[in-house]
Amino acid sequence: MHEDEQHGPLAGFTVGVTAARRAEEFGALLERRGAAVLHAPALRIVPLADDTELLDATREVVDAAPDVVVATTAVGFRGWIEAADGWGLGDRLAAALRGAELLARGPKVKGAVRAAGLTEAWSADSESLAEVLDRLLDEGMKGRRIAVQLHGEPLPGFVESLRDAGAEVIAVPVYRWADPEDIAPLDRLLDTTLARGLDALTFTSAPAAASLFGRAEKRGLLPELLSALRDDVLVACVGPVTALPLRARGIDTVQPERFRLAPLVQLLCHELPARVRPLPIAGHRVEIRGHAVIVDGALRPVQPAGMALLHALARRPGWVVARADLLRALPGSGTDEHAVETAMARLRTALGAPRLIQTVVKRGYRLALDTTGDGPGDENEA
Repeated sequence: MHEDEQHGPLAGFTVGVTAARRAEEFGALLERRGAAVLHAPALRIVPLADDTELLDATREVVDAAPDVVVATTAVGFRGWIEAADGWGLGDRLAAALRGAELLARGPKVKGAVRAAGLTEAWSADSESLAEVLDRLLDEGMKGRRIAVQLHGEPLPGFVESLRDAGAEVIAVPVYRWADPEDIAPLDRLLDTTLARGLDALTFTSAPAAASLFGRAEKRGLLPELLSALRDDVLVACVGPVTALPLRARGIDTVQPERFRLAPLVQLLCHELPARVRPLPIAGHRVEIRGHAVIVDGALRPVQPAGMALLHALARRPGWVVARADLLRALPGSGTDEHAVETAMARLRTALGAPRLIQTVVKRGYRLALDTTGDGPGDENEA
């Protein structure tokens, strides 16, 4: 049996989830593949019934029907229809939409349009807003009235391009974002990211990324956060729009080809294990992951102090690391080097293979890296 089939491709990795919507589903997909999940919604969704901006935009649409309506997301379009029904505007909104040229961004949106008893004039095959925009601009926008259903995401250049082409644009902000009511989970996620306690941090909306940056800036931690995300933590986004605030700050991201949760999980299943270099140590095959170690295909959970020592040793496999340096690597360590010996004893027990780590008399410890005779070595080993 392949080792990933025994414990899941994400075993030993910790993944941060910033999503507010479908977070439980996303977290379950990650956990099913072995990941430890730290969830902290970076935003909350303003309830539709309380959203005066959406109500005002809906009234603007029903009072003067637009020439064109662009539906950008299935869940957003359904939410708009349901909210209008709740306000007693459902019939009037349906009439306005029937009289307009209704464009759907992709098959899922087309399904939501038809479920509402409406018929789209056209649907983008690529699910790309760029394709929708090209069609509109080709039609000619001068003097036309266009309603664009938004979904909490920025649509970079979309509305501006329509207005520049002479259109009157009504933005329909379905599911607006606001700060989370309880900020403590977001602070925990931020602190864990800075401590390199996450292997990956995921984003399913651009506003969530902006919110995390805003919170870090408010706490005076933005430079440290940017450093962690640029150098140590894998940043995964559901799509290119979500990645925009991160790219603007010089952070590289990975994205699936299909902008959905399941492909995002599959991407992490590939990217995170690929970042770990298996090491031949004392005759064993060892993978050092975020909070666990895989020894010959067996998953070995390790406490944070042990992982801190192991990561310090793995930075230069086979080379001796002094006790003083290992002490500095221990979380919350003091000045007593005995703490290193205690943590090392526990680490060796957790690994189930004590010879993986060698004691070098009067010098420190090292990983017993298998070599061909030209690697680092030391005769004073115990």
